[in-house]
Amino acid sequence: MLRYSLRRLVSAIPTLFVLIAVAFFMMRAAPGGPFDLERSLPPEIEANLRAAYRLDDPLWLQFARYLGGILRGDFGPSFQYRDFTVTELIATGFPVSLRLGASAILLALVIGVTAGSIAALKQNRVTDHVVMTVSMTGISIPNFVMAPILILVFAIHLRWLPAGGWGDGALRNMVLPVIALALPQIAYIARLTRGSMIEVLRSNFIRTAKAQGLSTTAILLKHALKPALLPVVSYLGPATAAVITGSVVIEQIFGVPGIGRFFVQGALNRDYTLVMGVVVFYGMLIIAFNFLVDLAYAWLDPKVKYS
Repeated sequence: MLRYSLRRLVSAIPTLFVLIAVAFFMMRAAPGGPFDLERSLPPEIEANLRAAYRLDDPLWLQFARYLGGILRGDFGPSFQYRDFTVTELIATGFPVSLRLGASAILLALVIGVTAGSIAALKQNRVTDHVVMTVSMTGISIPNFVMAPILILVFAIHLRWLPAGGWGDGALRNMVLPVIALALPQIAYIARLTRGSMIEVLRSNFIRTAKAQGLSTTAILLKHALKPALLPVVSYLGPATAAVITGSVVIEQIFGVPGIGRFFVQGALNRDYTLVMGVVVFYGMLIIAFNFLVDLAYAWLDPKVKYS
């Protein structure tokens, strides 16, 4: 297990390097710059700003310096938030995005696995068709469309919940953004669980368990659920990273002070280091969660060996 883990971590280095290189040079290739304001700056002032941030150095030197900073855990200074570094901004927004995303993925996992399992047990019946219809609806409607609908119904008409704001993470403020983030994931997980569960329920070891007189609940929980979750676990790696880093649109709609807010502002203001810091941080999360998914396979499927 240790050798496998080290191998995976080493193999992630080239992937991360390519991600950093592509993000760095694409940001520099795009037109405009971090000091292009509505009112043009005098050339000498703009030259002084570029020199202060060392943007007048050759690109290869800027890239090498940026790589060195990442190795030290430093994503560089923000060009727009002058009193903060990118690392400080990510550290400010990530706990909020983590709490919001973790709640959404937990809700999606519980509801999605339950709904998918029920649909598999009731295959080709009314329950199955209802679950799959709702799942297709959840996949088809983007969360940036569902979020205003939730606000219109539960915040404006019914007045049960606030329409936005974080409120220091109060439960009332979390309900709508969590549901908006979780709905597409519930749909995907339900469909994955249904397909995998149907295949597992047709396996020989399930027939043996039925022949031994075990109840449907015991067969489902003790024998069928773990192998049926393998495709779901594979999906959860990138999905969890995507949800935890926060949907940019959802955080903007509900006024949630997570990473998404900084990413949007950085993109609008051409804040090179802030956008790149969020992209690289997001890439690291994807690699980390995919690594955890691989390790989880050994627990879910005893046939998987890491040697």
